[in-house]
Amino acid sequence: MYASLQRTLERYFHFRELGATWRTEILAGFTTFITMAYIVFVNPAILSKTGMPIAAVTAATCLCAAFGSILMGTIARYPIALAPGMGLNAYFTYTVCLKMHIPWQTALGAVFISGVIFLLLTIGGIRQMLVEAIPRELHAAVAGGVGLFIAFIGLTDAGIVVKDPATAVTLGNLRLPQTALALFGLILIALLQVFRVRASILIGIAGTMLTGFIFGQVQWTPTHYRLADITATAFKLDIRSALHVGAFEIIFVFLFVDLFDNIGTLVAVSKKAGLIRSDAHSGTTIPRLSRIFFADATATVAGSLAGTSTVCSYIESSAGVAVGGRTGIPAIVTGICFFISLFIAPLVGAIPTSATAPALIIVGALMLGSVAEIEWQNPHVAIPAFLTLIMIPLSYSIASGLGIGIASYAILQLFSGRARRKDWLLYVLAAVFIFRFVYLTKA
Repeated sequence: MYASLQRTLERYFHFRELGATWRTEILAGFTTFITMAYIVFVNPAILSKTGMPIAAVTAATCLCAAFGSILMGTIARYPIALAPGMGLNAYFTYTVCLKMHIPWQTALGAVFISGVIFLLLTIGGIRQMLVEAIPRELHAAVAGGVGLFIAFIGLTDAGIVVKDPATAVTLGNLRLPQTALALFGLILIALLQVFRVRASILIGIAGTMLTGFIFGQVQWTPTHYRLADITATAFKLDIRSALHVGAFEIIFVFLFVDLFDNIGTLVAVSKKAGLIRSDAHSGTTIPRLSRIFFADATATVAGSLAGTSTVCSYIESSAGVAVGGRTGIPAIVTGICFFISLFIAPLVGAIPTSATAPALIIVGALMLGSVAEIEWQNPHVAIPAFLTLIMIPLSYSIASGLGIGIASYAILQLFSGRARRKDWLLYVLAAVFIFRFVYLTKA
């Protein structure tokens, strides 16, 4: 019976076609979870500033990450994990609640509305059309730009790169204990990569964490959270107030940023995993795209009901892909780990950024290989690709970098006489992005 179930699951997840093995897929799931486990504590720390009970937000974070990741892995069969999004949680807290003085219950109502709109756009096929409208030449640029982005995050988390008032960023103090620990982890993972150790990233994170324990760099403060704590935020959203508070701008930001961040993450991870199909007749296609968007939108709705900001796809999923994850199993394993972390949150919190930062840097380096596919000799492609590549990390936003790439690509096509009627949606997208950039500049 066990063998029969295993064969059924392998057929469903296309193990043979993708060359997947259970060992690699499960390992990829653990790797993804470890690189994004910080959200279990960072998200509650940010949202609690709105007055939301930290224990309730912790429970909601774990449950929504578990639900979204398992849903993605099960119905879309992609190695993409979901959790409350960084950036959107900061917008939720600092802009909507603290700056605009909107109650967190109303803000959750706005998140719910944006999630419902996502579902409607998905059912209507609009989100799928948006992905297909993005030129395939920019897909490789997005993947490379996201690689630079997460490497930059890893470098700043490690303290290797720090802020500087004169030059924006500069080299950090490499003698600081946490930075030195991150450098040790970076070298360890790099050496394991050189020797082609399959579990190099996971082993590197574990080895760095163990070293941190030995030298007193890992702090552990026991704190207990219960599933029942979620009742303080669950179903507390105020949809009626969100509709009457003039929340169009808020809903639009939640909708816009999540939509294009999700597209950028999807393209980058799918490209790295080799799951994007391209041919001369149908162009670039991503299998089961509507299911991916359905899982993302449903997770956002569930998150608003449970008591957390917008749930979205995580680029850290590329860490699991880097160790060989190809099916939906890594996302399911990540989701199970998030559910378990609700009960062992203090242990999850013991993973220092010094241990996860090196993994992000290495994964970023691995993702840059996609830029070799760009036609650098063709300025119609090279310039938009470069702008996409560089602006994703410099703007600290996948959506902004993608938008600049699309807008520049459309402008070059239009003014060089290469515009085609069938690409109308590309020009609509470019116009929307240009409007957004102008609007934000005025704001």
